[in-house]
Amino acid sequence: MRILRSIFAVICGYAVFAVSAVLLFQLSGIDPHADPSVVILLLVLAYGTVFSFLGGVVTQWISRTGGLTISLVLGGLMASFALFSMFSSAGNHYSQLGAIVLFAPVSIVGGLYYLKRTIPRNQ
Repeated sequence: MRILRSIFAVICGYAVFAVSAVLLFQLSGIDPHADPSVVILLLVLAYGTVFSFLGGVVTQWISRTGGLTISLVLGGLMASFALFSMFSSAGNHYSQLGAIVLFAPVSIVGGLYYLKRTIPRNQ
């Protein structure tokens, strides 16, 4: 049962990140494969950073494993999907590179943040 909870946690954490990205690009009309302006690039990077952090927090909150492994799985999944997308699509790859270099590590930081806030320290 614990493994199912962990799988569900990773799916939910990834969904927080991925659904928010789809909404950003669909609602704003930004083409994720076009050459971005500096403003668009900064907007996408800031937005992705926030939602990848939240995805990491959600993953830890649902999984309740108490360890960082589940966050590493989420980060690895995010980077893997971005790498796959980068090799299977044409155009500018700034959003995929952002996911690999920034968003995946930030999701791990989000998980670590959750763990540090919820696990009692030894006195």
